[in-house]
Amino acid sequence: MKVFVLASFMYDLVATAPVRPQPGQTVVGTHFETFVGGKGFNQAVAARRAGADVTVLGRLGDDAFGEEFREFLHAEGIAAEHVIADAAAGTGVGLPVVETGGQNSIVIVPRANQQVTRHDVAAASAAIAGADVLLVQLELPVAAILAAVRIAHASEVTVVLNPAPYVELPPDLLAMVDVLVPNEGELRELAGAAAEADIDQVAREYWHGRRGAMVVTLGEDGVLLLDGDAPPERIPARSVAAIDTIGAGDTFCGNLGARLAAGENLRDAVVAANAAAALSVLRRGGAPAAPTAAETADALAHPDDPPALAPSGVRTHA
Repeated sequence: MKVFVLASFMYDLVATAPVRPQPGQTVVGTHFETFVGGKGFNQAVAARRAGADVTVLGRLGDDAFGEEFREFLHAEGIAAEHVIADAAAGTGVGLPVVETGGQNSIVIVPRANQQVTRHDVAAASAAIAGADVLLVQLELPVAAILAAVRIAHASEVTVVLNPAPYVELPPDLLAMVDVLVPNEGELRELAGAAAEADIDQVAREYWHGRRGAMVVTLGEDGVLLLDGDAPPERIPARSVAAIDTIGAGDTFCGNLGARLAAGENLRDAVVAANAAAALSVLRRGGAPAAPTAAETADALAHPDDPPALAPSGVRTHA
């Protein structure tokens, strides 16, 4: 049950406000918190809390933010021998603004994340080839992502790609992906579809004739699963009162990767990942909000009961 994550690291400086500011506008916020984050890091923590053995590769700055990440990785039991300290670039940062209702928008400054190279990936080739699942996102250079996917594909490791934030990808990379996990906006960009086009129709047309499976996360509208020749299936979301949606998609991907690594079929893995993502929006932050395997199991066993969650994981400053 091994998951290898090509990980981005973004130290999140999170402001909560009634609304997001418009150009030229100043908005008075209500809360400020900091969290360790980044799509790859969040997914790694979610996969680890779901029960997988997790190894990460990436770059951190040689700074206080980077040290905090290293401490968190150690505390979570995530193998970090392929995390490089980059003295020339600082640790990546994210600046999310969270509205009172939980919706968020984010500015990221990648910094050391942009220095990950295919040579870094090559040095970890044995670990990638020995994994059950490779999780990748797009907060790192495409050349490094492509190198990791090629190693995994050649070794028959299941490749799960979350195409976020969206960038144009080479066709040969997409051809090696086993499970593509876009959200609605990312799918529309991949497909070149208009905002008003029906998302189910967009998904069917985009995925027609492609290999593997696609799982489209749709927030409160659930998940759309397209797997081979089977008819597309809409899996409903659990109804919860969200307080912070940062990292919900990452929690989904991390849990999906862990479940697939454990040998679950795709549909069951999607249902469990959907439940974990719903739990994550009930706590603040990205990685710290990821539920444990026991919390997700309880939610699956009692789908009609209000979730009973422990306090959020590691929080830094408030």
